[in-house]
Amino acid sequence: MKNKKLRIINYLIAASVLAAVGIIYPRLPEQIPANWGFDGTVTFEAKRSIWMIAGMLPLFAVLFDLMPHIDPRRGNYLKFSRFYDGFCIGIQLFLAIVIGIIISESLFPGRLNTVKIILLLLSLMFLLIGNYLPKIQSNFYMGIKTPWTLSSDDVWRKTHRLGGKLYAACGILTLLSTLFLPSDVSGIVLLILVFASTLAVTLASWIWWRKEQEKSGR
Repeated sequence: MKNKKLRIINYLIAASVLAAVGIIYPRLPEQIPANWGFDGTVTFEAKRSIWMIAGMLPLFAVLFDLMPHIDPRRGNYLKFSRFYDGFCIGIQLFLAIVIGIIISESLFPGRLNTVKIILLLLSLMFLLIGNYLPKIQSNFYMGIKTPWTLSSDDVWRKTHRLGGKLYAACGILTLLSTLFLPSDVSGIVLLILVFASTLAVTLASWIWWRKEQEKSGR
């Protein structure tokens, strides 16, 4: 992360979540909700599992700092540093909200419509990804990394422009389906949209790479 203030915020979010979990942990029941199916089915795990999720925040904070320095194409991070910093903060906030949901449902079961909230969060996440993808320059850690995007800057740009549109559409359509359709239907809609979008950008990157090779006579 280039922006020092955002780097500090990144670590503050992680530290705040760990502190909150540490304070609330003694009050949690021995079994806490860990996974929610789109049909509302809840899977429970031992309460210590919350530390695995909370531990992801400091881990990601360190990785977000480290990745630009060890990437062979680290110079490209400077070209999209503002978007990279915003994406890192967005992921940390997403995880913090998920932990908040787990704590709330552990202490006050049924208070929240958890599945709808998670679907709304996922729709916002895909909107975030769709907005940031076209700004990401070629690198080995972020973005749509296929053998063809990594071998051609032009294929990388085209694929990420297409991916940005498709994943933003995933976010918008998932948001609408969550607001107007049953949660189990919205979940299926999300899975279909994400699978179709991922398949489309993968095939498109190969097609553009083949065309590039044909033009160069390879």
